[in-house]
Amino acid sequence: MHVIEITEFGAPEVLRMGERAQPVAGSGEVLIRVRASGINRPDVLQRKGYYAPPPGASDVPGLEVAGVVAGGDVGAMAQAGLHVGDRVCALLAGGGYAEWCVAPVEQCLPIPAGLSDIEAASLPETFFTVWSNVFDRGRLQPGETLLVQGGGSGIGVTAIQLGRAFGATVIVTAGSDEKCAACLALGAHHAINYRRQDFSAEVQRITAGKGVDVVLDMVAGSYVAREVECLADDGRLVIIAVQGGVQAEINAGLVLRKRLTITGSTLRARSVAFKGAIARALREQAWPLLASGAVRPVVHSSFAAADAAQAHALMESNQHTGKIVLTW
Repeated sequence: MHVIEITEFGAPEVLRMGERAQPVAGSGEVLIRVRASGINRPDVLQRKGYYAPPPGASDVPGLEVAGVVAGGDVGAMAQAGLHVGDRVCALLAGGGYAEWCVAPVEQCLPIPAGLSDIEAASLPETFFTVWSNVFDRGRLQPGETLLVQGGGSGIGVTAIQLGRAFGATVIVTAGSDEKCAACLALGAHHAINYRRQDFSAEVQRITAGKGVDVVLDMVAGSYVAREVECLADDGRLVIIAVQGGVQAEINAGLVLRKRLTITGSTLRARSVAFKGAIARALREQAWPLLASGAVRPVVHSSFAAADAAQAHALMESNQHTGKIVLTW
């Protein structure tokens, strides 16, 4: 089968088309004929040599796919209600930039009616991440306020829509007026251009000094201190990436006085059982929203798999809103 390989660590051009043996599904796994592969920021980090796959995972990049079930563990498939020929999307620990892949049955979800393979491939990584961090770790409740850093990213457009769908007021930051407008069109209640405005001061103004209940942070670094300042009493800060650096200096007194929770997580190395629990929650609570159109995939552009280097270059330019997808 054809795959996209990282020939050496470096710029997007190190991604090349190669050939590998077709994988074989093991116990608890399905074999998927891949139609589309989602691109995510961790893929870029892996390409640069900063994010190795967990033990046992494929060294081929790619954390999410959409395609057709071609076989696998018959017992596990039957228990999950999966059949050969079903259209599914799946979360992977690696190996998604390929014509075929294997995935744990528990991490597969049916493609909602009406969605294309390209749209479906944009779902798993961001929906699993947002659900796990905003709703499980962040405990966002109806009537609360959510601040999403990087509202135009794949994570951002998902957090906006799910936050609003579950009754939260959503504030986002984005790096241009155009991205702010796109976030508002997706359902954000307020959008802050972080290049022109101090997001912490704007949050205080928007919330009349109360602050926000949950922050979803992909930046870390110097942002953490300002997020602590703009959190409400009993607020929760959830860090899922460190694009702004791993070092942060905060006012610990504010953490004490406001009774704040600062937490973080990565998803890739978590167990199949952990990810399977997220999948079940998504199928029950988020997938109906996709089926009804209340929440929708946001795909900025798609590229033929052979043009993976161009797709990565676009992601690194930060000129996109929503997801970037490869097609096979």
